[in-house]
Amino acid sequence: MEKNRWWLAIPFALGVMIVNVLISVLYVVVYSYAIDPGHDRAYYEAYAQVAAPYSSIIAGIPLMFLAGRWIGGKFPKGNSVKAALLVWLVYFILDFAIIAAAGALAQIAVLFIVSFVTKLGAAFVGGLSAQNRGAYLRR
Repeated sequence: MEKNRWWLAIPFALGVMIVNVLISVLYVVVYSYAIDPGHDRAYYEAYAQVAAPYSSIIAGIPLMFLAGRWIGGKFPKGNSVKAALLVWLVYFILDFAIIAAAGALAQIAVLFIVSFVTKLGAAFVGGLSAQNRGAYLRR
């Protein structure tokens, strides 16, 4: 009998979100100490507002791929892609709600779309990768 593991999409999506935010913060820290040091805090806070959407896109692609592959591996092959896409959906809903509540959606609409289209593709490919797991071993 197959276990119901669909609930795993929530912690996987939260994990991707937390790691993605941590990468953005780490990038701004490195930027402030190594790339462009010597400015006041407000300068770096303003830079973080500009850099965060780009960081989310760049870091989010491999993170969502890995999450899709990892959760897809916890499901039978026929459900690997569905599980990966469910992680993306949960991530999308959470991030959309946060950005909309902050009132920033209109300001970053294009970056938001790019971010979620690339994450969708990464989750899909991660799910396919999990679905095809072991295919090379059977040859």
